[in-house]
Amino acid sequence: MDEPAIIEEILSGGVAGTLLRRADAMTGVVVLGGSSGRVDVARARLFAREGASALALRWFGGEGQVPGICEIPLETFFAATDHLAGLGCRRIVYVGTSKGAEAALLAAVHDPRIDAVAAISPTSVVWGNIGPGRDGISWPERSSWTLKGVPLPFVPTEPNWRASHVDGLVSYRGLFEHCLASFEQEADRAAIPVEAISAKLVLVAGGDDALWPSLDCARSIVRRREDAGKTTRLVSSPDAGHRILLPGETTPRSALHAHGGNDHADARLGRDAWELIRGLL
Repeated sequence: MDEPAIIEEILSGGVAGTLLRRADAMTGVVVLGGSSGRVDVARARLFAREGASALALRWFGGEGQVPGICEIPLETFFAATDHLAGLGCRRIVYVGTSKGAEAALLAAVHDPRIDAVAAISPTSVVWGNIGPGRDGISWPERSSWTLKGVPLPFVPTEPNWRASHVDGLVSYRGLFEHCLASFEQEADRAAIPVEAISAKLVLVAGGDDALWPSLDCARSIVRRREDAGKTTRLVSSPDAGHRILLPGETTPRSALHAHGGNDHADARLGRDAWELIRGLL
């Protein structure tokens, strides 16, 4: 019997991005890229080949959207869930990387329809904006997210922080570590309430992440959920960086900031995580 066709559709309006739709799919996957703004169609195809309908969501920077990651409505993600549910998907899985992982975790806190989350290179707290809001202004700093029009608490950054470098590129990890230590009260208020997530949760993090301390954040999430009686799967490697490669992926490194890790370690961690992520489907 022939495999059901995968139909590729470009979506715009309230739900934007690229949809890889399968008529037989019972599972819908929302794929969230990070701060690059890339609509990760290649990753969505991985999940479509596994039998899911997969939506590579454009959640900022598109027509009618906030130009930067600044006060993005979490309702953007609820609408994506609506869309997949409307296609007949009975199981909803979010796969987010970096700022997309931050979004995926927050969406799962507030949307019980989400059955599972794979958070790759995650954070455990809400951070401030990256780029401009609807007003075109990047500063003063604001939250990355809103819910029902109200900005979520966030950890502020230190504008006078002295940058460090890895492989000739700026490494922001020290900045994020400094801010978590310097703004403890703000960090407590900005903690993503992962204890409230009913979805299954898989975290993937590299110990050599040069962008932010994703492995420390992942371990914090595991501890807090354990305290709440909830289990979390963590897949990690000490030598992998921020850019985790799932099987077959060749995502380029940023030319703007350091990722840490190396191609071999990043791909090995992606392979190790893949079976667990597939299991979420």
